Amino acid sequence: MSKQTMRDEAERLIKEAMERKTVTIKHGNTRIEAACGKCGAANRVSAAPGETRVAFTCKQCGAKQRTL
Repeated sequence: MSKQTMRDEAERLIKEAMERKTVTIKHGNTRIEAACGKCGAANRVSAAPGETRVAFTCKQCGAKQRTL
């Protein structure tokens, strides 16, 4: 089975499930990879849907910041 055939099959199955209304779609939190402005460490921050700037504390140095 080629990749395109698998994509088409998955799309067809999703459409069928949505028509039967057996699948509910939820909007979950977004993960933002933020770098600390003080020490440069990578931090993973969760943001609610529709939120663009999130306050977080660096896991390495403890500096309080907001994502961009």
